Amino acid sequence: MPSDRPGRLTAAVGRTAGRLLTPLEDFLQRETTGAVLLLAATAIALVWANSPHADSYRGLRHLPVSLGFGDWRLEKDLQHVVNDLLMVLFFFLVGLEIKRELLVGELSRGRDAVLPVAAAVGGMVVPVGLFLALNLGAPEARGWAVPMATDIAFAVGLLAVFGRRVPPGLTVFLLALAIVDDLGAVAVIALFYTERLAPLPFAAALLLWALAFAYGAAGGHRAFTWTVLGVLLWYAVYLSGLHATVAGVMLAAAVPVSRTVDRERLERLLAGRLEGELERVDLEIARAAEALVEARSPLHRFEHALAPYVAWLVVPLFALVNAGVTVDPAALGRLVEPLGLGILLGLPVGKLIGITGASWLAVRLLGAALPAGTTWPMVAAAALLAGIGFTMSLFVAQLAFGEDEALEATRLAVLAASLLAALGGLALLAAVLPREPSEKTRA
Repeated sequence: MPSDRPGRLTAAVGRTAGRLLTPLEDFLQRETTGAVLLLAATAIALVWANSPHADSYRGLRHLPVSLGFGDWRLEKDLQHVVNDLLMVLFFFLVGLEIKRELLVGELSRGRDAVLPVAAAVGGMVVPVGLFLALNLGAPEARGWAVPMATDIAFAVGLLAVFGRRVPPGLTVFLLALAIVDDLGAVAVIALFYTERLAPLPFAAALLLWALAFAYGAAGGHRAFTWTVLGVLLWYAVYLSGLHATVAGVMLAAAVPVSRTVDRERLERLLAGRLEGELERVDLEIARAAEALVEARSPLHRFEHALAPYVAWLVVPLFALVNAGVTVDPAALGRLVEPLGLGILLGLPVGKLIGITGASWLAVRLLGAALPAGTTWPMVAAAALLAGIGFTMSLFVAQLAFGEDEALEATRLAVLAASLLAALGGLALLAAVLPREPSEKTRA
């Protein structure tokens, strides 16, 4: 009976090669699953907060959590631990995605980056303008950044519902503009939602950041070292007065996106010694593929390792402890007040006008081009999906209003606006996407 070892080796090659990159299909699958879990966590929070057991939901939010090491103690409730500590992983992943796109992704090529960058800027400026037009001069104006955010998981997850009917270029466009949007949100959090700045911890944070850059520049790739640097940087940022999650983006900026490859080893493995039996060929290819896996940059390795935990655990947990708002006639009445209207208009309407309008200007005036197979109605549909603010919007709302009574109204408005944007985007996509995938998409 012939040996099945060559077949096993071929399968091993396939598994190894699959670890080399994060294909768009894998990214979409992760984001779609994350969106489902996010939706489920939101539904649980809403039902729980409006049930006869609402007190237990509030008790969960304020459940005491103590973190300690030796004589050092940090005591917070569960909501603050999630928002100030676990969400650092979310922002670290966001930072990695931003850096990857800027250096080697869709935003690294000047001409290709014009359209999504212009769209993202329009999608931030117009919603903020609409919000301020209704709230300027009022105390609620400090929530101006709430409608400028886009939730990548929900937006991309809903786009993926239509499968191969969606032109790949439209997906890449939405991803790229959402990443630029995230960059804007991070800058806003760092610059505008810092009430005080303690000089010594801030100086310590800058020193640790410099050490992280030096370690990255020296080719540092050990996860343990990056973890230690990350924990120390987080604590210094936390003490400085900046929101602690900014530490995640700071650390991501220092993670190297390239790593020295052992060229001699690769040449030895790939130098034409693949003669003889199929088993020999498969074995050499498997070794070469494994060498390439080892050569992946720390940025790609960390992004690949963290993404499932962030999408499937951290973000749904954030939704569980933050999305539970009381829905009653009084709360619904606040949706038609300036604060609620600013968000209801800012997210779906502002994103639609801002992204579509800025994209049109970029094509007309800056020489940009729509992605292959993409039409203007499709761009408008993607703009509506970008109006799903959710995770980032809820996060900014927490920073803007703290425990103020305006926070509950803001959360409800974010949920309502995100729902409107999702339904509008899905309806428009269903109308404008081709009924069958094009030959290019099938390929």
